[in-house]
Amino acid sequence: MPLYRDFSDETATILVWKYDEDEDLNIDDLLEPENAEKVKDYHPKKLLEVLMVRRLLKDLKPNSKILYKEREPFLCPKDAEISITHSFPFAAIAISKNKIGIDIEKFNPKIMRVIDKFTYENERGFIPKEKADTFYTIIWSVKESMYKIHHSKYWSLKKNYEVKPFELKHLHHIQCRVYDEVFSDEFKARVEFFDDYCFTIVEE
Repeated sequence: MPLYRDFSDETATILVWKYDEDEDLNIDDLLEPENAEKVKDYHPKKLLEVLMVRRLLKDLKPNSKILYKEREPFLCPKDAEISITHSFPFAAIAISKNKIGIDIEKFNPKIMRVIDKFTYENERGFIPKEKADTFYTIIWSVKESMYKIHHSKYWSLKKNYEVKPFELKHLHHIQCRVYDEVFSDEFKARVEFFDDYCFTIVEE
């Protein structure tokens, strides 16, 4: 499982791996017993993604495992914050002393079919038509990354997550926030491109 990209910074280790069919991903060696029931009906590619994440965790923190609380992953022992994401053939992990969210998305024009699910019409004025699918993929990915920091099944990516206008030439400091009627948490997102994918990092 060769290291594909390293986006680590002074507070977090952020690594992206790419699947190699010669890699030995033994489920008995990699998967936590606590997660056996969770993955029993997974599609083979989805299971590979899970195992890829565990493999790279073993390289970084061999005595740790990933468990879940209401679908939210956490490290055990809980000595750091974690975020994971995958989209075959890629898998990524972030381990940080602060809350962190990462997301990987493949660019796909089909995203235009669902923009009403995660943006309002009055949020879209800065988006050029000729690059609309790229911009909406970034917005979706940034909101997904924020969701991993503010995890709540009661919140809406449309109503409670905002991405401020940005340009494709300035993707390392995208202003964004999570908010409701009583609070607003401000963040800056960092977006990277590789192959035909968008990779987003939001750190607390």
